[in-house]
Amino acid sequence: MFTFKRILFCVSVMIGVAATAATWQMADDGSIVLSGDKLAGYSDHVEMSGKRVSVVLRYAVQKDGSLTVNKGMVWPMLRTVPNNTHASLMRRVAWDLMDELVINNYRASRDRVELISLKGTLRAESRWGDAAVTREWFPSTEQPAVMELLTVKNLGDKDMKVTIPYYNNVSFTDPAKGVKGSYAVRCVALNPQTVTLRKGESVEFHAAIVGEETGNFKLSIINYQLAEELAARKALVAELQDNLQLQTPDEVINRMFAFSKVRACESIYETAGGPMHGPGGESYYAAIWANDQAEYINPYFPFTGYAYGNASALNSYKMFARFMNDEMRPIPSSIIAEGTDIWNGAGDRGDAAMIAYGAARYVLARADLDEARELWPLIKWCLNYCKHKLNDGGVVASNTDELEGRFPAGDANLCTSSLYYDALLSASYLAPLLGEAAKGKTYAAEARQMRTNINKYFAGPIEGFDTYIYYKGNDVLRSWICIPLVMGIDEKAAGTLDALFSPRLWTENGMLTQAGDKTFWDRSTLYALRGAFYVGDTERALDFLHRYSETRLLGTHVPYAIEAWPEGSQRHLSAESALYGRIITEGLFGIRPTGFHSFTLTPHLPKAWPSMELRHIRAFGTDFSIKVERAKGSTVKLTVAQGTKSQTFVIRDGQTKAVKL
Repeated sequence: MFTFKRILFCVSVMIGVAATAATWQMADDGSIVLSGDKLAGYSDHVEMSGKRVSVVLRYAVQKDGSLTVNKGMVWPMLRTVPNNTHASLMRRVAWDLMDELVINNYRASRDRVELISLKGTLRAESRWGDAAVTREWFPSTEQPAVMELLTVKNLGDKDMKVTIPYYNNVSFTDPAKGVKGSYAVRCVALNPQTVTLRKGESVEFHAAIVGEETGNFKLSIINYQLAEELAARKALVAELQDNLQLQTPDEVINRMFAFSKVRACESIYETAGGPMHGPGGESYYAAIWANDQAEYINPYFPFTGYAYGNASALNSYKMFARFMNDEMRPIPSSIIAEGTDIWNGAGDRGDAAMIAYGAARYVLARADLDEARELWPLIKWCLNYCKHKLNDGGVVASNTDELEGRFPAGDANLCTSSLYYDALLSASYLAPLLGEAAKGKTYAAEARQMRTNINKYFAGPIEGFDTYIYYKGNDVLRSWICIPLVMGIDEKAAGTLDALFSPRLWTENGMLTQAGDKTFWDRSTLYALRGAFYVGDTERALDFLHRYSETRLLGTHVPYAIEAWPEGSQRHLSAESALYGRIITEGLFGIRPTGFHSFTLTPHLPKAWPSMELRHIRAFGTDFSIKVERAKGSTVKLTVAQGTKSQTFVIRDGQTKAVKL
């Protein structure tokens, strides 16, 4: 049984943002659920991943009330020909155990669904006569399989005969189209049986969809123990949600934050080149990008305490480091095919700035001296590359930006130079820790100059707002004008925030990429919200964050941040969920690494909140918590607790405080 949380919050009138009617509800067990009249005609898709498989579950409630689930299967390490970015073996599989279920000699496939829930698995409860049927789908954490658990319980007074017969269907791919030859895709009922249930008794049936190399059946179906597989999946979800816990009066934001950690961290694949985090979306696997991995998610992993995430981050930076060169050729945008090839189709996107920004922040938060020494040459090379690319205005030139020509970016864009500025700042903190104090002073001076150059080169009125022009010649508002705010460049904060939250850019689905267009990418929305909090536009940022979170968590397409629309059909790319998490860690709480065991805090406690807390932060080589409480007037009480020790400060709300653990 599920009980539902009632959420009370003030409804704010916000220009350009429509009120969202929740489709899903939050249950007390940490899940979200869909039930009642909301089920009629509902359809959606959600991605889930393990180390050797990913699946996009497309589920729909049919006119007769039955639930259909189509599995978009992806096996990242079963490479196809040509072995490019998208060369993972993929299959759409409609089969599930409900197709085989027989009750009292009748096929039971047309049940009536009563409830659907999500929390790391997709779970459905339905009825067929006197039978209560529960179905649950999830990826194996370690094996190339998606599992299904089907439970039948007899609610009637008479005995019930329940059967799932033997089923083991195997298809083989064309060996000429596989890097390793033919692959086998197997749909199998793991424990076929016939049982008679008395009143109140139940039985479980298990199934798997497996992808394997045809000549190497090392993962025999007899090795799949569904109870253990489900326990492992739930243990992973629990681990991710137990660390880096957010506690605020806004349960929607708390729950969205908890869910975001799962999607951010689950999408890491055990490739031949080591652990590689992948965006997903039935397109991007066994490959890394300078934006999604190096810039977006890697600096977040140390905060989560997820060891496999940290390993993937280190591995990705080491892969990029292979392409350092004395000729100052650009590092490729993407390393693909388990690390054996590259994609560089958009030229220089500012990738060196992305890598330097992410690697320097990762190293500081990770607080591992050996890793820092290993990645320091890469950070320095990327900074030197950016310096080499400075134009006459003193900002970084590049062929395009991370949108790869979908929208114009000129010869030098605001995003690349802002990333370079922050990377210089992080490097100035890191250099003394590695015995290069003089280098640190140089980087600090270069950061100050870059900030000046950004404000000279890009600042200017556009569409009536005193903000930034994204590139020379740009005459319409762009969402990436939010980037300076994230880096603490606040000279044009007021006009930039007004532009970002105006109807020209903000919609009920988040921020448009360009004013007057219909395209939105969540990544710029998430950056903008983080930047708004970081520079102190707390109340407006909170209103918009709550609305955004309610739409993504409880709306019609749930439960994670998405990539874009109309491109990609709003797929749940993984790194966007990390960007959601960083709204909280770096925006609301304002955590900025300054050393292996030190950081600055710039907390922004919303007026309606008496307190907010981040528990079990695993960065800086320890486990600590931060609590911000309302004090007198405009001050807040800041408590940093580490084991039995704690530090307490009283500061003005929005004041920056240096902390050493």
